[in-house]
Amino acid sequence: MATIEANRPDTEHRPRLFRDASFWGIGVTQFLGAFNDNVFKQLVLFVCVLKAVGDRADNAQGTAMLVFAIPFVALSGFSGFLADRYSKRTIVVLSKVLEIVVMTLGLLAFLSGSLNALFAVLFCMGAQSAFFGPSKYGIMPELFRQKDLPRANGWFLMTTFIAIIFGVALAGTLMETFRDQIWVTSAICIGIAVVGTISSLFVRTTPVAHPGLEFHAGALFIPRETRVLLWEKRRLLKVLVVTSLFWCTGAVYQLAVNDIGILQLDIGEETTGYLGACAAIGIAVGCVAAGRLSHGTFHAGIVRIGATGMMLTLLLLAAPGSARGGTLLGTGGTAVALVVLGIFAGLFAVPLQVYIQAKSPTAQKGRLVATMNVLNWLGIAFSGVYHKLFNAMFVRFGLPPATMFAAAALILVPVVALYHPEHESLEDDVDVPGEVPVADEAARVA
Repeated sequence: MATIEANRPDTEHRPRLFRDASFWGIGVTQFLGAFNDNVFKQLVLFVCVLKAVGDRADNAQGTAMLVFAIPFVALSGFSGFLADRYSKRTIVVLSKVLEIVVMTLGLLAFLSGSLNALFAVLFCMGAQSAFFGPSKYGIMPELFRQKDLPRANGWFLMTTFIAIIFGVALAGTLMETFRDQIWVTSAICIGIAVVGTISSLFVRTTPVAHPGLEFHAGALFIPRETRVLLWEKRRLLKVLVVTSLFWCTGAVYQLAVNDIGILQLDIGEETTGYLGACAAIGIAVGCVAAGRLSHGTFHAGIVRIGATGMMLTLLLLAAPGSARGGTLLGTGGTAVALVVLGIFAGLFAVPLQVYIQAKSPTAQKGRLVATMNVLNWLGIAFSGVYHKLFNAMFVRFGLPPATMFAAAALILVPVVALYHPEHESLEDDVDVPGEVPVADEAARVA
């Protein structure tokens, strides 16, 4: 206990957020990592959905998403253990070096022309990101002042989704430009991974959260002490479950955008990429808005508005009509609706993530973030199965690809109907016995 307390950083004496080199170091690092992930993943998804142009039953997007998600489920727990046992900064740097290796394998996979080889690299990319995640999010409360956490989260989530915007949009352009030399895109990604590795070196070292932490089998999934914590803190458990459903929904509608763009609106990969970027634009706006509207609290009203707005917008996107492709909104209307969908998603996601960070005991922060990752990626892995099942059903009954948006909305029904959180301060938290309490000062927007 004394050892853990001694290793707690005094974050209130840290530099102001935008004058902190570590803020820019971790920000650029995670931005470039998200960009690389989304360029490569979207290129693979395009390869999968193009196979379905002749026969929608051959749509392999669900398989690709499942392959990408499996290593997160398998490795996030162990990565959380590593984040608490060793310096998070060291893990961040090593994971970026691993990214260079993975992107090099991606180049070889595209040269081979094998879809299975691309799936293998997707798996490796998921593994690399799984090791990066707990340390990336867990290091933030150690680097920054508690009152800067909502603002930092808003900015990091915003830049993550800006990376998604550029990654998804660029993937479509690259797919049409280098259709016969797609390996060129991986060469670009290798260079970006190198730059991201360099930027990670600007993150300062933080004390080890739990020196001498012993490994046990429970660390491979959800450790026993974390299960005990979540059983005692039911509100924290509910937030984790709801967050998992959110990411499942997001993964399904990402695949639905590719389906509607290429298979129903027939607008090609480049325009479909821009269409996919629309949701990310909205999420970037929603993330910043949520950070500012929260005022250092868990704002339950923002969460409820976000969930309801997402569900209704998804149903609107699925509606049939007389516009292009037999849709209600057509191409332009779909783009606008996806921006609105993204805004609601940002409003929904930021308060939940800040709550998890602020309410997590210091000595378990890495493992709790890893648990969040495990549950989120279980949701994303399920989205792959979910897409395959509903795609087969829609093909059988002759329903258009846009109906996948309605399937995504269905996931949010229990959230809207059953999850009614209360407005809660991030300041006062009763910690479980034997754990170090979270810093007393509320996280609030500077």
